[in-house]
Amino acid sequence: MSLPLNDRGLLLGDGLFETLLAVDGVPADWDAHLARLALGCAALGLPVPDEADVGAAAQAALSTAGLDTGRAALRITWTAGSGGRGLDRPEPCAPVLFATAAPSPAPAGPLRLITAATRRNAGSIASRHKTLSYLDNVLARREATMAGADEAVMLNTNGHVACAAAANLFWVAGGRLETPSLDCGVLAGITRARVLAWADAAGMPAAEVAVGHDALAAAEAVFVTNSLSGARPAQSLDGRPLARWPLLAELSATLI
Repeated sequence: MSLPLNDRGLLLGDGLFETLLAVDGVPADWDAHLARLALGCAALGLPVPDEADVGAAAQAALSTAGLDTGRAALRITWTAGSGGRGLDRPEPCAPVLFATAAPSPAPAGPLRLITAATRRNAGSIASRHKTLSYLDNVLARREATMAGADEAVMLNTNGHVACAAAANLFWVAGGRLETPSLDCGVLAGITRARVLAWADAAGMPAAEVAVGHDALAAAEAVFVTNSLSGARPAQSLDGRPLARWPLLAELSATLI
């Protein structure tokens, strides 16, 4: 498909997206992703797409890409549609739905992390939903790449640890699993929620926290999570070697 030149998603980042892992043509955590998309629509004042339409677009994207088997990254995009010049949306707006799919090989090896200078706006709605406004994440990842690292750790505008450029962040300190709270301007990750549920069921001490970079710098182990990679360990942070968390393999097995 082609987007009109006045599509608000293209011009203003006005819209949302979800990225899912599909295995052999079956999207994982489908209901959770659709629920998060609906929450994003409520926050942005957009109508919620019809579930049947989203499902049809997803399957068409997988088939078109020849990814009915194997691992695929499936992206659902919901833009606010076309509008005139300026910020005001036309009423009623006519959102545009489309989906794309690409191969998504299983992640290989641990990550090298650096702390990015690009900050995440803790007070912005865009920091809590998967909006099409992803420039800060792009710039943070570029910092990592330019530094010879794989992924960037982002602090927020209050100086608290927030997330990675394309993942949620966890670390282990004093035998406790910690992750930034959503109030830090963090996306409510689908895999993040599954990790916290696993910890609760396993009796593993876990906490959602608002802490500065010193807490992360003192962590015994660090890993990141998202829908495509599951839980992926970090081998270093800003050049400091990190240990591998012994329970990570057990956790990862529950995320497959």
